[in-house]
Amino acid sequence: MTNVLVLGANGKIAKLATIQLLADQNNRLTLFLRNSQRLADAANDRVKVVDGDAAKEADLTAAMAGIDAVYANLAGSNIEDEAKAVVAAMDASGLKRLIWISTLGIYDEVPGAFGKWNHQMLDGGYLQTYAAAAKVIEDSDLDYTIVRPAWLSNKNEVAYETTQKGEPFKGTEVSRKSIAALVAKLVAAPTKAIRESLGVNKPNTDGDKPAWIK
Repeated sequence: MTNVLVLGANGKIAKLATIQLLADQNNRLTLFLRNSQRLADAANDRVKVVDGDAAKEADLTAAMAGIDAVYANLAGSNIEDEAKAVVAAMDASGLKRLIWISTLGIYDEVPGAFGKWNHQMLDGGYLQTYAAAAKVIEDSDLDYTIVRPAWLSNKNEVAYETTQKGEPFKGTEVSRKSIAALVAKLVAAPTKAIRESLGVNKPNTDGDKPAWIK
């Protein structure tokens, strides 16, 4: 069995990833969120739901007992503090495997007009805080995979390709379901993409901005 701790479990991608992770009978999940009552109905013999603050090392450490892998789908202006708490708690717990959801543009890796538009939309705190959080993860000794999605859609599809850190980002959009599928794939292959930062986009979606934005 693989015991997976899902941080930020009430998020849209996290809920989709929970479904895909549970499709593998070898997975057991601990869903971690600020108000566990929001996901109380999800609890069963393979799912535990716990209250916790991802910026508090003690809350995280308590939730990490018996865990094999951590999938962090966190957001907000304090994400750098959350990254520090996650790394500290994993170190204290002797845990190594971390899948961390970030965003495109944290390395200024998005080229052309789309890169300029992305900066206009995400500068002013968002890109900077996500970049700082990613640096905390990369400076750790964890077996991390950072996932940098393109702009997210709710399309019912799994269609994605990846780029590595240091390569230009491709495409403009990707579905949340695709990111969830990648998370499930990474959990199922714990030695793959170690200490890598993956840009994720839907193929053939190049442009100046995502297609649904006029």
